[in-house]
Amino acid sequence: MPVQVEIISPEKVLVSREVEMAVLPGMEGDIAAMPDRAPMMLLLRGGVVSLHENGMVTDRFFVGGGFADITATRCTILADRAEPVSEISIDNATAALEALTEAWDKADKTDMSRLDVLQDKILAVRAEIEAGSTHA
Repeated sequence: MPVQVEIISPEKVLVSREVEMAVLPGMEGDIAAMPDRAPMMLLLRGGVVSLHENGMVTDRFFVGGGFADITATRCTILADRAEPVSEISIDNATAALEALTEAWDKADKTDMSRLDVLQDKILAVRAEIEAGSTHA
């Protein structure tokens, strides 16, 4: 029995299909969405969602954070941003990392909420660069 997976970004629905399993980058570690799994809501970190069919990874999508709603038959991923790993631009991601690093350097180090946001964005862009580098 498959699980219905949807990956939705603010721009569009990237994926809507049935797969054996989807592995998601949870904030506290990777987690698999599989048939008959107990329901859960999951915060996502920047990383790769891997879709599995016939025991193999068939597709990989980078998500820049967001959350997922997992049930026994469905996994809905609402991503801050998402794209196929094959479409990642290392140049764009590297430029984004440089801008975020500069923002970190200039940030008020007593503003913990701002530093937390910047740190999450920096980690997401680093994960994007890593995902794009391993695909190339």
